[in-house]
Order: sequence, then structure tokens, then C-alpha cells
Amino acid sequence: MTTRPVRIALAVLLLTGAAACSSSGGGDPLAAKSSAPATSGGPSSQAGGSGKTVVVGSANFPENVLLASIYSQALQAKGVKVEEKFNIGSRELLYGQLQSGALTVLPEYNGALLAYLDAKSTAASKDQVNTELKAKLPAGLAILDSAAAEDKDSLTVTQETADKLGVKSIADLAGKAQDLVVGGPPEFKSRREQQFKDAYGLTFKEWKPTGDTTANALKDGTVQVGNVFTTDPKVVQLKLVSLDDPKNVFSSQNVTPLVNTGGLDATGTAALNAVSAKLDTAGLTALMKRVAVDKEDPAAVAKDWLKSSGLS
Repeated sequence: MTTRPVRIALAVLLLTGAAACSSSGGGDPLAAKSSAPATSGGPSSQAGGSGKTVVVGSANFPENVLLASIYSQALQAKGVKVEEKFNIGSRELLYGQLQSGALTVLPEYNGALLAYLDAKSTAASKDQVNTELKAKLPAGLAILDSAAAEDKDSLTVTQETADKLGVKSIADLAGKAQDLVVGGPPEFKSRREQQFKDAYGLTFKEWKPTGDTTANALKDGTVQVGNVFTTDPKVVQLKLVSLDDPKNVFSSQNVTPLVNTGGLDATGTAALNAVSAKLDTAGLTALMKRVAVDKEDPAAVAKDWLKSSGLS
């Protein structure tokens, strides 16, 4: 969850995690399927565009399916022919499908993708990560514009704590951390304690191994600061605040389209970049609450977001 090797393991775990609801209707995710979801209300997948069919894929976890549905419907709104292949599986399989041209577009996370391509990279900021990605991706593959939205580690507090202490970033915890208990996975202290000291001069009062209960521990006051992923639906449910990380202790994990350049024209590229320009972490977290907690159909949630963003 924290060091570069662990990020690789996390990326694999996320991409091989519990299967999500597929807007393609289930069955073999690699089987060809018409892209227009019954609930999307978008243009027909056979209308307009350059004549090529853009194949949008996803990993088999809910957030990636949601992002793929957003990409798919954004492309369709511009008259691009689209085919959906959602819930495919791990990054290894997905990456190979992109290289072969079986997939054209995939929602990726720039830091996790770079870790997959180069386990020794120390790039942390969005610009650093994307610069290295562009240099390491093989011919035929490219990343488009990264969204502000990130699914990444964070130090998180309750809204009440943020207001009481006047904190918006990790840097604001300087002079306050010594009175605060921080929670996270059992290994969080050994992996991050020195980094917080070096980058921000922080020494916390106590480190508690709260694991999967960290968000709830924040709410009940067991800890005052916790390691929670930025798009965890509990951020919305429990009114938590993810603190900014100006020193990039946690490496960038911006949502970024990975594409096979031979299958995507200028119209498609512009449509996906327009999505990235509008999608931020708070918005994605709110959408994920609807999918993961309220159990709404990802295609319907995607449709609503595109409409409200002026992209449908």
C-alpha cells in the first residue's frame, strides 16, 4: 500500500479482485458484445465516427468498470463505434490485449502502470510518472491526458478534525502530529514513519494497526488520522477529508486512458481527453458510492455523470 514493491502487489490485487457488475450483461468478457448498454441511452454503437470500432476494456473491479463505461459512452456521444469488453481480469491480460489490438482503450492508473513496466522507478508526481510512462511504453501504445481523479493512498481525517485543526494538507499537520494517533494497515508504520519525518517533519503520538476498519476508526475517534484510499466510498459516507500531499509521499495514481494508437482517431482522442479534463477525485468518489454502496448500475451512473458534465 505504500512502498513501490507493495504498489505493484496492490495493483495486481486490485486488478484481480472481486468481480464487478458488468454492463455487458455477464458471460465471457472477451466475447464480442454490442457496446450500447440498455441503460445508457447513448447513441447506437454503429453510428457515425471514422468507421473503425473502438474496443473499450476494463479490469474486473467496480471502479474500473465504471470508468470504462464513462469512456465508452463519451466515445459514443461523438459518434464513435464502440464495443465493450468489461470485467476481463488482471493487468497482464489487459496489457497484452492492448498490445495485440484486441482492445483499443483501457482506464489505467498512471503510477500502478509505471510500477508494472518498471519496478525500480522512483517517479512520484503526475508529471514525473507520465514522462517516464511515455518513454517506456512500446510503439503502438500511448497514454492520453491524465484526470485529476486519483485512486491512491492518503492521510485522511474527519471533517470535524480538519476544521478543528485547520488542516488541508499533510504539511498542515506539522506541530500537531505529536498529539494525534494515526491508523492504517499493520505495516503502515514501518513503511511510512520515516518518510513522514523526512518530508514533513511529522512525529505522530501513536500508530495503531486499524487495517480495513481505518475509516470507521476515524469516525469513532479511535484514531485522528488514517490511511484511507481517496476513492473509498466511506470518504463520502462518513464525511472524511483526504489531505493533500504536496511532497508526493504517496505516488501519483491518476486515472489515465491507455490506448492502442492504431485504433483511435482524433475524434476518439478528444472525447477521452474531455473526460479527463472533467473527472476529479471527489467526483469519482461520489460516483463510486452510488456503484459500490447504493448498488446502482455503472452504465446508468456513467450516463448521469456525462450528462451533468456536458459530455453526452
